[in-house]
Amino acid sequence: MARFKLKESKKELTSYAGLSLIGQCLEAINVEAVVDGQIPVSQGIKTSDLLKTMVGLLCIGKSDFEAVEPFREDRFFKKALDVRKVPGSVWLRQRLDRISGKLLEPLDECSIRLIERIQAPITPHKGYVCLDLDTFVMDQSGTKKEEVSRTYQGVDGYTPVAAYIGNEGWCVGLELRPGRWHSSLEIDYFLERLFPRVERLVAPTLPVLLRKDSGFDSAKLLFAIADEKVRWAAMDRCFDYLVKWNPRKQDKTAWVEKAQAAGAFVEKRPGKREALMTLIVERAWKKQIRHFRLVIRVIERTTNKHGQMLLLPEVELEGWWTSLEEAEEMVIERYRDHGTHEQFHSEFKTDLDLERLPSGKFETNDCLLRMGMLAYNCLRLIGQLGLTGHLAPIRHPAKRRRLRTVLQEVMYRAAQVIHKARQWWLDLGHDSPVAKVFAFLQERLVVQPGFASG
Repeated sequence: MARFKLKESKKELTSYAGLSLIGQCLEAINVEAVVDGQIPVSQGIKTSDLLKTMVGLLCIGKSDFEAVEPFREDRFFKKALDVRKVPGSVWLRQRLDRISGKLLEPLDECSIRLIERIQAPITPHKGYVCLDLDTFVMDQSGTKKEEVSRTYQGVDGYTPVAAYIGNEGWCVGLELRPGRWHSSLEIDYFLERLFPRVERLVAPTLPVLLRKDSGFDSAKLLFAIADEKVRWAAMDRCFDYLVKWNPRKQDKTAWVEKAQAAGAFVEKRPGKREALMTLIVERAWKKQIRHFRLVIRVIERTTNKHGQMLLLPEVELEGWWTSLEEAEEMVIERYRDHGTHEQFHSEFKTDLDLERLPSGKFETNDCLLRMGMLAYNCLRLIGQLGLTGHLAPIRHPAKRRRLRTVLQEVMYRAAQVIHKARQWWLDLGHDSPVAKVFAFLQERLVVQPGFASG
């Protein structure tokens, strides 16, 4: 094997050339206008510089406060993110502990501004722009962080709630919650903050479909989203919902008899039959009574897929609350795509390295998670605009690139940093296939016409 000789030169190199594109995303948001006006400082590092520094670290997969130390004297890091001074790890941690509560709303606004001002594509799925809502578990076992408690997956941690929109999976809501909280607890307040954001981002001509799993099956939430449908209709806009039914203590045998009496069973194969039914069910909340459509699917198996006879029939019972007026098969098909959002959860936890949050304070971790939402949307934007078209490096065709792919293809790109004649250059190398991607993204990641600079 050849042994290469080592050489040190005076050239300034970086292995994170993609940070220049993150800086453009933050410039389009105008972070200073959103943050510094609400959280001013009389001296020292500006709040916007703190935010840019942490988001920049998250965009290269570094979530610990100590990861900032190698970048304190990095000229490219400062120039790319437009940061006057990079804070040290101790200062970064202490400042975030003090101001994290005030940063939550500005951080949410930054994420929405990014999608709105760049006019990121929000594509529908079979005619509807889907809004997927769910909770997920962040394992914090072996720690004594605030509000860490037993989750529904049997581990100690947090159960944040997240909302994603469009086929691209833009994150439009992400909030940290104690691990012991049920999925539906105080979720109505989250929805109050979420719906105006969706209203801003989705074109008025496109219908929106809210999809939630059975953890959100409650009369209170059904009434809330039914009221939202009425509010959108008053604006001449279309809003529908699709919520998985929680059968709780339902008698499956009784449902088989009910489907049999209705003549709804259809034989799918020998030993398996399926029934689809639509019911209008009465629900009550605070002395109000409303009627909701419930789509039911009952599957009875007397043999398994190999033809083996079962001692007792296996009965599978599922249902969906919906405002859709489509056939039962289409309602079920629309909900099936809801499972895609599980990949987005994993990208937060693995690709951004946010599985175990770095602070011991709950509010600071909530702030860091929302910074993660901004970093997620920045990377998703780069992936959608630069890695799905004809300019992208050769990969299998896809409608969406995973964040890990964006990190590997763009963010971890090595380049020579050149500062000459008061201009900054990035030398990406001879005949670099990604140079065209960088050039295209630099032209695309600017505020689109119709938005003020503030």
